[in-house]
Amino acid sequence: MPHPSRTSDDTAARRLSPAAYGHRAGLRLIAAYEIAKTLCLALIAAAAFHLDHEQNFQRLVHWLEHLPLTGSSELRWRLVSLLVDFGPSHFVSVGLVALGYAVLFGIEGIGLLMGKYWAEWFTVIATASLIPLELYETVHRFGWLKLATVLGNLAIVVYLVHEALQTRASRRGAKPHTS
Repeated sequence: MPHPSRTSDDTAARRLSPAAYGHRAGLRLIAAYEIAKTLCLALIAAAAFHLDHEQNFQRLVHWLEHLPLTGSSELRWRLVSLLVDFGPSHFVSVGLVALGYAVLFGIEGIGLLMGKYWAEWFTVIATASLIPLELYETVHRFGWLKLATVLGNLAIVVYLVHEALQTRASRRGAKPHTS
């Protein structure tokens, strides 16, 4: 007799085919990617909220101005100029946007790690909604990293749609028929 705390998902997981294990590995990889993005954006948000204070902002600018970098002086001064033009007041907006995306990516990552069917579609919608902007940015200001991001996100969308449709079909086939 099965243990009462065991769910039907536990039983199904024990009977997974090698292809199903690959499916789970792909979802775990995407989940890890989403969680990594979440952590990076949370750090960016924390830094942005910290730089909102004039004193902290001035310390960063002073540090950059006096950073001993040989051969990259022009880059440093462009960064200092950009920061000064941007000013500390805009960092709250940067922090809020970064925090919003961190929450979005966190929901995707945790949902995928938990094996939630809705998370597959949630990730498809969220990722696909950003592809037009990424594509526009890549076409108008080309960069290899931008191109890799667009292609990677397209691959994630295609993979998740394929897997979600397979999951739906297998769930339909597993439902008991009532007469």
